[in-house]
Amino acid sequence: MVQTRSATTQNTVLVAVFAAIIAALGIVPPITVGVTPVPITLQTLGVMLAGALLGAWRGMLSALVVVVLAVAGLPILAGGRGGFGVFLGPTGGYLVGWIFGAFVVGLLVQRWAIRQDNVVVRHLCVGAATIIGGIGVVYAFGIPWTSVSTGLSLGTSFTGSLVFVPGDLLKAVVATLVAVRVHAGYSRLLDA
Repeated sequence: MVQTRSATTQNTVLVAVFAAIIAALGIVPPITVGVTPVPITLQTLGVMLAGALLGAWRGMLSALVVVVLAVAGLPILAGGRGGFGVFLGPTGGYLVGWIFGAFVVGLLVQRWAIRQDNVVVRHLCVGAATIIGGIGVVYAFGIPWTSVSTGLSLGTSFTGSLVFVPGDLLKAVVATLVAVRVHAGYSRLLDA
């Protein structure tokens, strides 16, 4: 299918807007906890929203834009961090996980969750998509990389990541409520 110039422009704008949202959520200062060297941030909420609202490819591209800009040195990560060195540290795997997490959230929402007829089931399915992609996939990249970069055992890295789960579940709930509401009002958003 060949996209028209208008559709290409719309997709570019949506990707840029959601990359800006992810970056803007980095303005909220990170919360450091003594259990793990990885801080708690709001930026994963933006990753979940990008996938849930834009679908797999555009959601992934939004996260990728943020990651590339951070690698280039822009201080757009929580706490004003940026630069290639951030990716060599304990948060690097989580940042790479954003790209794949947004893709999985988007794919599950696009192909399965948002198509549910019953509104309660739709909420549960979108919630499951945000948890699987926005938490499961992101952690699957982050936990091993934290272990490698810090010298902690994989078990210790996993145990330390459990501190993120309550906040990430809350972010998944917010992303779910927003996504279901937006798609109810603008059902063609995933088709663009």
